[in-house]
Amino acid sequence: MFMIELNGTGWRYWLVTAALLTYGVIADPIGFVLAIALTLVHLLHFVIMKRSVTAFPIQVRFWYLSLLLLAQVEGLGWIYWIPAIGTWAQVLFGYCAMARIVSLLPWNSSERFSFSLITRTFLARPVKGSIKQNIVAQK
Repeated sequence: MFMIELNGTGWRYWLVTAALLTYGVIADPIGFVLAIALTLVHLLHFVIMKRSVTAFPIQVRFWYLSLLLLAQVEGLGWIYWIPAIGTWAQVLFGYCAMARIVSLLPWNSSERFSFSLITRTFLARPVKGSIKQNIVAQK
């Protein structure tokens, strides 16, 4: 049930990000700024590791950063609750809603967009590795 990967670099980034977002929504908005800064470092680190800006893990981190930046817009601060809760789901259970959303983007899927695809994507059990491979295997 739990997918805690203490040795995973990405997992540790997500853990600290989740803690910073929680601090931001509960105590002090500086947590949001720190989470954004860490996510930028996380993104750059993975761009260097993967040597690609189009790799799926990079896309997930890019769109995650975009969501955090969107929440900076005045009046949209409530959006921080979404990645705060979602990041804890990723850290504890391996369920990454952002990866599932990104997997549905046209350039990441060869399957026609359908209700069946959406259902399989969001209801698939968490897996180690890429959710993209898991969705294709369930066809």
